[in-house]
Amino acid sequence: MGWIDKARNIFKPKNEVNLNDTSVELDDVLLSALINGERITRDKALMLPAVSDAVDFISSSIASMPVKLYRVVKGEVSEVYGDTRTKLLNSDTGDTLNAFEFKKAMVQDYLLDKGGYAVVKRNRNDVVGLYYVEPYYVAPYKNTNPIEKYVEFLIYTKYYKKYEVLTLLRNSKDGAWGKGVIDEVSKAIETAYTTLMYQLGLVQSGGNKKGFIQSDNKLDNETLQKLKQAWSNFYNNNKENVIVLNKGLTFKESSNSSVEMQLNESKKTLNDDIDKAFHIRKDFNETFKEAIYPIIKAFEASLNSTLLLEGEKRNYFFEFDVKEIVRANLKERYEAYRMAKEIGMKTINELRQEENMNKIEGMDVIPFGLGAVLYDTDTKTYFTPNTGAVSSGKDNNEEANTQGQVEGGEK
Repeated sequence: MGWIDKARNIFKPKNEVNLNDTSVELDDVLLSALINGERITRDKALMLPAVSDAVDFISSSIASMPVKLYRVVKGEVSEVYGDTRTKLLNSDTGDTLNAFEFKKAMVQDYLLDKGGYAVVKRNRNDVVGLYYVEPYYVAPYKNTNPIEKYVEFLIYTKYYKKYEVLTLLRNSKDGAWGKGVIDEVSKAIETAYTTLMYQLGLVQSGGNKKGFIQSDNKLDNETLQKLKQAWSNFYNNNKENVIVLNKGLTFKESSNSSVEMQLNESKKTLNDDIDKAFHIRKDFNETFKEAIYPIIKAFEASLNSTLLLEGEKRNYFFEFDVKEIVRANLKERYEAYRMAKEIGMKTINELRQEENMNKIEGMDVIPFGLGAVLYDTDTKTYFTPNTGAVSSGKDNNEEANTQGQVEGGEK
């Protein structure tokens, strides 16, 4: 060792520790993770039950909803049946993933990663396949013009135009990248993760108390190393549960750290923070409005922008059938049906059709005013049970006008 190194050792502070040095050995898993600045990743975030449950609930709810294509003609909205695109979105995507898996994966990437991506395969103007791509393989390329933006995607070894890639992006400002929840609340999720690792360390050590060994005599290096090894085996090996301390050696238990004493309280707080980040509420209706519905609208906007031809965008649109999410609750579903029937929004046959049941002849009627008048949607006529009269609204208006004119002439 040269004189310069000796001088450095003399004047070097004895308590100096490089916090960025990953070689520093710390027994406390939580302290080690916080000091070394361990970055939370998607896989680590999903190890947390609160994150995993929230992501699975939201993505599965949206994936279970069918997507329908509608057309607007002269103000009348009608569903388009037999379109290839709805088949791709509801059953067979043309990829190894089915439609449920495809939508679920897109939403998961929307929540946890830079966004959901899928390559749209076309045969001329017809969409014939939707191929999901993991965000890891997507490299967006964009221009520097902040107004007239242009984006291309390098996926694997090929460049794709913007209209060739279906994107589902969260909080995007350029149409290329999104920002996942774990990036926005990384510190809260990171703290929850390190807390979980801390608990795991306690379980693996058998819940043994931390402390230190006090010796009346100075131990030689060989004895010290053996004692360290025995102590390490005691904490790391479930089979090694006994340590014999010779005369002169005593174990002094250390007091619980503030982290250990507040572990349960902090864990509950962190779980609540994660639920807030994903907009998970105790009330399902609030959760639907805040956590699920915004993603549905983002998904629909992306489908309309990418899968529709320019000429179709004027009077065609895709829409998720949100009724499917309430199908699991029989009581709520039938209550909604009852209200729809009473206010005249739907007929009995339309409600039966939503339950995949056959129509019943004569049930295409809408009640008006305490059940006194029935409107037949097939014949466009009104039926009054009390009098047995059948008439159309136009006939009634003409009769009223004629009667008014006659009365006016008599006067």
